[in-house]
Amino acid sequence: MTNTWDERFNTTEYMYGEEPNVFIEKFASQLDGLKNVAAFAEGEGRNAVFLAKLGHKVTAFDYAESGLRKTKQLAKKNHVEVNTVQVDLLQGVIPIEQFDAAIMVFGHFPRENQRVVFEKIIKSVKPGGKIMMELYSDKQLDYQTGGPKKLEMLYKPQDLLDWCEGSKILHFFVGEQTRREGKLHTGLAHVIQLIIEKN
Repeated sequence: MTNTWDERFNTTEYMYGEEPNVFIEKFASQLDGLKNVAAFAEGEGRNAVFLAKLGHKVTAFDYAESGLRKTKQLAKKNHVEVNTVQVDLLQGVIPIEQFDAAIMVFGHFPRENQRVVFEKIIKSVKPGGKIMMELYSDKQLDYQTGGPKKLEMLYKPQDLLDWCEGSKILHFFVGEQTRREGKLHTGLAHVIQLIIEKN
């Protein structure tokens, strides 16, 4: 299952750094009491390890074997444990109603597949559980500070709102944020943030 991401993560350096995404760090208290957390499109594991350090039982999903290997290394370095699952979120099978919460940070897919992935993530969480995401909006192309270089790989805020129908929206933000995550996310960016509670 070698792919572009496998090649990108196949380095000793953590391409997006070892520290958690600022949004996940700031709103981590939203996950208090939610023990079993899934981290989708988790890359090299920085957010999964951060949540494990807070006491959550975390499973990191990604299709880059090299990223999952680095997730295990980062977990060991921080004296925590993170379960890893290699899976293609577009075609693979994701557990249903297994997790108390789920996160996804900058997990980008072709526009025609975005809703499918979003719905798989929602289905993976038990009723009453929470989903947290930070994604690049379709305005991010103007910023050139990280993320996909193709418009069709970015997200429209209205699409995400539509997909949240049936869930309780706890936080929804669209706008500029500064991100300094390794050498690939650097500077002012245009993001979408959401926290929802599954009914």
